[in-house]
Amino acid sequence: MELNEAFARSLRHIRKKRGLTQEDFSTLSSRTYLSSLERGLKSPTIEKIEELASVMRVHPLTLLTAAYLTKEGITEYPLLSERIEKELKHLDVVTS
Repeated sequence: MELNEAFARSLRHIRKKRGLTQEDFSTLSSRTYLSSLERGLKSPTIEKIEELASVMRVHPLTLLTAAYLTKEGITEYPLLSERIEKELKHLDVVTS
């Protein structure tokens, strides 16, 4: 699955789970733009991901993680979480 499609599915899923409509995002983007994101026709900037996540009351990494889980077909979050933790430690970004 392409990343745009995975992001689109995750965005739509989280929005609906939060009980939000596309109109609830009108302060940061048009309904047409959000619809384009949810159909995988456009790619958001990192700033836009942060804004979308804020409206949905989730961390931006939650939205991105959901997209990558969908893209890679991973159903068990700990697998991805462990990989990220190892990479961050190896890069000296975090310590345990």
